[in-house]
Amino acid sequence: MLKEQKRELYYTLEEEAVLASVESSHEGLSKAEAEKRLSEYGRNELAEGEKRSVFMKFLDQFKDLMIIILMAAALLSVVTEGMEGLTDAIIIMAVVILNAAFGVYQEGQAEAAIEALKSMSSPLARVRRDSHVVEVDSKELVPGDIVLLEAGDVVPADMRLLEANSLKIEEAALTGESVPVEKDLSELVAADAGIGDRVNMAYQNSNVTYGRGVAVVTNTGTFTEVGHIANMLNNADETDTPLKQNLDNLSKILTYAILVIAAITFAVGVFIRGEAPLAGLMTAVALAVAAIPEGLPAIVTVVLSLGSTVLAKRNAIIRKLPAVETLGSTEIIASDKTGTLTMNQMTVEKVYTNGQLISSAAEIAMDNNTLRVMNFANDTKVDPSGKLIGDPTETALVQYGLDHTFDVREVLVNEPRVAELPFDSTRKLMSTVHKQADGQYFIAVKGAPDQLLKRLTQIEIAGKVRPITDEDKKAILATNKDLAKQALRVLMMAYKYTSDIPTLETEIVENDLIFAGLVGMIDPERPEAAAAVRVAKEAGIRPIMITGDHQDTAEAIAKRLGIIDPNDTEDHVFTGAELNELSDEEFQKVFKQYSVYARVSPEHKVRIVKAWQKEGKVVAMTGDGVNDAPSLKTADIGIGMGITGTEVSKGASDMVLADDNFATIIVAVEEGRKVFSNIQKTIQYLLSANMAEVFTIFLATLFGWDVLEPVHLLWINLVTDTLPAIALGVEPAEPGVMKHKPRGRKSSFFDGGVMEAILYQGAFQTLLVLGVYGFALMFPEHAGNDHMMHEDALTMAYVTLGLIQLVHAYNVKSVYQSIFKVGLFKNRLFNYSIPIAFVMLMSTVVIPGFNKFFHVSHLSVTQWLVVVVGSLLMVILVEIVKAVQRALGQDEKAI
Repeated sequence: MLKEQKRELYYTLEEEAVLASVESSHEGLSKAEAEKRLSEYGRNELAEGEKRSVFMKFLDQFKDLMIIILMAAALLSVVTEGMEGLTDAIIIMAVVILNAAFGVYQEGQAEAAIEALKSMSSPLARVRRDSHVVEVDSKELVPGDIVLLEAGDVVPADMRLLEANSLKIEEAALTGESVPVEKDLSELVAADAGIGDRVNMAYQNSNVTYGRGVAVVTNTGTFTEVGHIANMLNNADETDTPLKQNLDNLSKILTYAILVIAAITFAVGVFIRGEAPLAGLMTAVALAVAAIPEGLPAIVTVVLSLGSTVLAKRNAIIRKLPAVETLGSTEIIASDKTGTLTMNQMTVEKVYTNGQLISSAAEIAMDNNTLRVMNFANDTKVDPSGKLIGDPTETALVQYGLDHTFDVREVLVNEPRVAELPFDSTRKLMSTVHKQADGQYFIAVKGAPDQLLKRLTQIEIAGKVRPITDEDKKAILATNKDLAKQALRVLMMAYKYTSDIPTLETEIVENDLIFAGLVGMIDPERPEAAAAVRVAKEAGIRPIMITGDHQDTAEAIAKRLGIIDPNDTEDHVFTGAELNELSDEEFQKVFKQYSVYARVSPEHKVRIVKAWQKEGKVVAMTGDGVNDAPSLKTADIGIGMGITGTEVSKGASDMVLADDNFATIIVAVEEGRKVFSNIQKTIQYLLSANMAEVFTIFLATLFGWDVLEPVHLLWINLVTDTLPAIALGVEPAEPGVMKHKPRGRKSSFFDGGVMEAILYQGAFQTLLVLGVYGFALMFPEHAGNDHMMHEDALTMAYVTLGLIQLVHAYNVKSVYQSIFKVGLFKNRLFNYSIPIAFVMLMSTVVIPGFNKFFHVSHLSVTQWLVVVVGSLLMVILVEIVKAVQRALGQDEKAI
């Protein structure tokens, strides 16, 4: 049994207290002590959960009620119908096994999230052992180890910093903050601070981007923040998708209906018509088999697969098929800010120079000293391909120069850097010294406005330098404040000339400076994101922003995107610190008023998602970092980022955006709504047809008629329940699909007039088939020959039922709209499927030899005319009902 590690708030403790808590010192551990702790605490890796075998996963797939019904029907059809039932049973079992195999595959894909977390590690770490610096496998780190960090390292465990020399660590995977965190040991951190504000800590799997540091390991393995997230992933509740809930409800409805109808049929046959119990049971089972749409699970899978193919072409990669449909019912889109709503690339937006505030697109002179300083006092490197490498803030400044034809590489050839004062988190400045052609030296200073303003003595306006005044400083401060209100990160640029290389001390190099300008930067919103937010709102979807970034930045971006009304003075931003102060019950009362959540932790994100789910909302959650994985798994649909996303977040997602673009989510929602509508059409088509088959046999049994044989039902189901049903699954979206409100979790496949349509359309089919059968008996072609009369009537009923179902597929293109308005031939697959199905049906009647096998006869011209008229009446009757419904406004009420 491994020893449990302490989970103290190390960021609130003094350095010596931290060392005492982990029983270590600045010299580190001895090799013997490290080995002892390794045996006590275990390796610095995530624990493996109990793995279930593929066979057990396969068995779990058969716990679904619809699957149990199908298997029972397959068994009964074999028992009661012998070889004729065997074909039906084989089809049913093939569908069941294929669905189970697919379910096992999807479950295996979902487990990849934990595996990806385990694979995220730094292979080697530099530690002090026995007072010497050695490299060890990061999996062998233990609490108390002293680790040395430098730019380019991956932090190998959770640790408290003891030294930080210009240290910056990029923690986006844990916090979602786009800018690396400047580490600061000058003061302790508050106990309620979020991960992004714990500036004296370094967390596993974050990246050192700048400077150096020394830290003591506080936690390893499952006791790290990443380990905590892994535990949350293991314990996260996966919400049933609306599709699964709908199919479960459909299974229950069908079960009760089938049991009732089969029982009545058995009772009528045995107790009223005097049939033998076995014969009555066979009839009841035949009805049950006819009532079950055995092809529905396969057809739903095909429709979802086709939908996922469409989405893949539009940059939305579906990892779990039900997600296609879930998208259509989405009511809340909880989006991460960085990289999804924004570009994930710091960009210069405003420049204050020569006393004027200009946009980044405005022209700027090549000799402008603001431009020169931002490029000179900069450690960005340019690789051979032209890619900028370095701190995101500094690369933004160099990119601004390149965008204005100022190539710092070329300029430095004539004005080389000869000395520098690196950035320091205490003084918050960086300075470089450049030799000029005339022998003088140009000193470029870049830094925080509050620090640099105190060191200014002069100001440059329109190329002229003069002493700086209080009015100048007020103007600079006012501009700085205005830029900060817009959530821009502001840096000040200053300079001076000297005749010699100065002594590299801040008091000498960074004093008596000339003000050049201010630069405002931000990770800007994506150009198409605002339009996507507007479309989402029109579709009744509420977009909210959940980010680890700062409150002001999040609020500014939310207003620019329209998530928050720019003119709204109410507080719509909630922070992680505020959320910590509320219980789940208290938060449930107030959460609806907030559209932006800032500085949040992984636990906060899960709480926010669950709060909306408790209100019955279908929630989509986007994310790209390790910290997003638990909430992605908890949400109804988790959406990972394909470009910036970690493998952990992708593994926990149902869908991955290949372009990391919020607008792609809206495209996916539209496709999801179309898919749900098409599944509804398929269900309407299949159930109205199955209802017709059931009631035709049921009523015929009451009348003492022998209308259809099992082989007829089997062939009709094979012909009509496959190609036409699948073709309905790829119908184009009906107009205005994104103007409707979301269906929500409580919606059903039977909503929107579908249940009424199934009932009246099933009744019409039943009456038409029985009407044709009755007409054949009343006006026989072979009067006096009972066998021929019966065979003709049977054939006419069989062909009429098949043709009715084929022409009825056109009715189902819309619940309320006329088939002549929605378009008869817009769906290419549909255009092929109906003729193919027609040929398959007709072949059983007109091809010699098939008659005997299917127990049908050749029909006369008159009989064919009756069959065709009876079939086409289905379209006419449904069109009349739809016209009445539209006149009564039922189509508008259904939206």
